[in-house]
Amino acid sequence: MNQDYKDTSQEKKILIVEDDPNNGEFLTLVISQETDFIPYLATNADEALKTVQSMTPDLFILDYFLPPGINGFELYQQLHTITGLQNVPTIFLSASTERDVIKQSNVLFLEKPFELDELLKTINKLMQTPPYSSYNVEG
Repeated sequence: MNQDYKDTSQEKKILIVEDDPNNGEFLTLVISQETDFIPYLATNADEALKTVQSMTPDLFILDYFLPPGINGFELYQQLHTITGLQNVPTIFLSASTERDVIKQSNVLFLEKPFELDELLKTINKLMQTPPYSSYNVEG
């Protein structure tokens, strides 16, 4: 038996939706190097919706401002209507003032620019707390 074989079926997956290629690549690299989670990157809402047809993420990281057509909050609403994704926790990344809208939706918000340690702490906390009904990451 090959000792290097890795069963990825039980590994936790993170879907990152970020339209800025540099930010997307950075988040993917950090998550793959600093955590045991598997990052998937989509650059717009359409890609994200196609991606979740072939995999079920354990966490969404969404940029609030996406290319024209749909913003991150609208994508969040669409993703959470899909069977099996209703309870997937979500972290919004944004430099915008849309924080009040996002807060009302029971999701986490990290303001850009954010501290890398803060992002990793938030990811780890959410990924260790099924069924993701409480998003308290304080302390």
